Amino acid sequence: MRKIALGGMFLLAAAGAASAAEPLGDWRDEDGKAIIRIVDCNSRLWGVVASDSIPGGVDSKNPDKAKRTRPLLGMPILLNMKKVEDEKDKWEGKVYDATSGKTYDSSIQVKTANTLRIEGCVAMILCGGQTWTRVVEGIPAPAPGAPKATAPKSTAAPFPTPVGTPKPTTSPAPKAGAKAGSPDAATSEICLLPEIASAPR
Repeated sequence: MRKIALGGMFLLAAAGAASAAEPLGDWRDEDGKAIIRIVDCNSRLWGVVASDSIPGGVDSKNPDKAKRTRPLLGMPILLNMKKVEDEKDKWEGKVYDATSGKTYDSSIQVKTANTLRIEGCVAMILCGGQTWTRVVEGIPAPAPGAPKATAPKSTAAPFPTPVGTPKPTTSPAPKAGAKAGSPDAATSEICLLPEIASAPR
């Protein structure tokens, strides 16, 4: 009986570790300027701006002039990230920096249940990164050792679709039981963004 109980405890601990390494969800950037929602679209991770500290902000530095008036809200910034097979809880792809209009090679890796490390490099020379904090029920988790404080509810948009974005003519079937406003419905909306739906796999 003791062996069975210990085995069950081990399985529960393993399940807890697996969920702690889950990158999906809402994350507040290190500067506290935005909340990024990370979703899984066909086994690739994408991150879109779900809340921004500058209401009405636009992608004014984009090298594509046609995109310089698109809203920051709902804009993909973590792009087409693929799971790294030989490194735990790590994903690699691209990150778009709206402050410079540049796209960098990037990786994300969950460090704890509530912290995510994002790093980006240009030609492996200019490298930098941030540690993001998970937003739990609208309140970001405090940094290790920081005093506990209350924060306002997240203003993350449930469906951060840029204004004027055309709907694709075809779309994947929604998950069974998905209701409007639910996480599954929000993920479906994000995965339908043209930049994401047309991305190579």
